Order: sequence, then structure tokens, then C-alpha cells
Amino acid sequence: MQQAPHDPATLPRPTSLSEVKGWFHAPDQVLFDWFLTRQLERGQTGDLLEIGAYLGKSAIFMGRYLREDERFTVCDLFDSPAEDDANSAEMNRSYATLTRRAFEANYLSFHDALPQIVQGPSSVITEHVEPGTCRFVHVDASHLYEHVHGDIAASRELIGEDGILVLDDFRAEHCPGVAAATWGAVATTGLRPLCITATKFYGTWGAYDEVHADLAQMLAGRDDMWHGAENVAGDPMIRISGKKARLPEQPVSRHAAAASPCVPVPSSPARRTGRGLRGLLRRG
Repeated sequence: MQQAPHDPATLPRPTSLSEVKGWFHAPDQVLFDWFLTRQLERGQTGDLLEIGAYLGKSAIFMGRYLREDERFTVCDLFDSPAEDDANSAEMNRSYATLTRRAFEANYLSFHDALPQIVQGPSSVITEHVEPGTCRFVHVDASHLYEHVHGDIAASRELIGEDGILVLDDFRAEHCPGVAAATWGAVATTGLRPLCITATKFYGTWGAYDEVHADLAQMLAGRDDMWHGAENVAGDPMIRISGKKARLPEQPVSRHAAAASPCVPVPSSPARRTGRGLRGLLRRG
């Protein structure tokens, strides 16, 4: 007999982050961990934002770095209709299995409470997040130039002092619009490229030299990630390759114990800095 649409048994129960479907490769996990931990250790305040979440893999990872007085906002269409035919066609082609319930089930497998969820097109995000409040923004939504251009403009408005912007799929051959919007922002808006991986661009409109120097020093101390300098628009951007990169500490699923009763639960980076994760996020 077919299960009811809202039967809890149909929801995902991932026992590890690797079981959550999505594209979040080891080098980018290393960099997310490094940038977010650096912010915590330096007392840099601000909220987290993800535009485009798919089934929650990177959102689950980001949620570990939230302080008690900060907000994490996730914006995605999920199973809502797209606002235009081109975006609708892309959604139907690539993300037909995307539902909000699946995202929520995945996220709650690792965290006690959901982030603030904005279900709708990314063009509405500035209605839900205050200007200058974010310290880390990850954009992985539409691949269409007009939308990515808008997402970058919104991110510039929402990112606070020295915040970090991460853009996904900026060099994928099937996403030329992302590349055009990314490098256009570098050329015209003052976005400065810190580093790139095979899939993601990392940049800032804030202080550049110190974070770039710290990043280069971190990479020089690793034997599992190749890196090299490339002068781009006057900045010494770092190219990074790390197919064999060692994964940072992973979020722990509440279902892991059922799969392996002896799974240890490590402390989060936020707790290691003495700040702790909040039990319940502020809701909009």
C-alpha cells in the first residue's frame, strides 16, 4: 500500500552528512570550516545566510557555527513554482525531488531547531534579512545570469563588515551565467577574490589582506590540498585543488547512534570558543 504523503516514515533519516544528497566536496568543507571558525575565534559577529539549499547538506554543515544570538536564514523555492519559465525549466530538469519537508527532515537529523526558512524566489531575500547583518553568505540557487546577478547584489546589501561571499558553480560548463555574474561583480562592484576551488568562488567586499594571508598560511601547512597564486583584477587569488582533502569534523546525526551505538558526539566549533549553539533560532 502506498504511504500517505505526510507519513513520517517517508522522511529521510541520514546517519551521517555523507548520506545527505548534494554537492559539497571536501575542499569546500575545509574552507567553510576554516572561514567560519576563524570568524568565531576572532569574535566576528553576524548572521548566516544560504540562498539555494537543495536537500540541506551545506546548510547542515553551516548550522554548527551559529552563536546563540545569531540567525541562520535559508532561502529556496523548494516545491513552490518558479517565478518565470526559464527558472521553472531548470528546477524541473535538475531538482525535481526537492521538497521543503525533505530539507527539514535532513536538517533536524543534525540540529535541534530549523533555521529561518524563506520559501520563495531569492529575489525576496532582502525583505527577510536586514542589511549589513550577515558575516557569511553561500549562494547556490539559480544558474541564470539575471538571477545570479541579483543574488550577488542582494548579498552585497546583506553582508556586514568583512563578511564572506561564496558562489557555487561559477566555473561549471553548464552554468555560464554564474561565471558571467561572478566575474562581472569582481570587475564592477569591488568584490575581491580570495580563493577558488573546482566548484566555488570565495570573496569579500571587506578587509582582504589579513584574511588572504591567514588562508595562505593555513594552506601551506596542509599536505592534502594543492594551492597556487593567480593574479586576478589586481589581487593574488588562490587556486585550490584537493580531491584527497581530509574532511573537517563532521556534524553528528541524532540517528547515528541507531546505526552505531558507539559513535562519539564531538563539540561544535561554536562551543569550542565558549559561546555555545542556541537551542532555538530566532524566527522572523
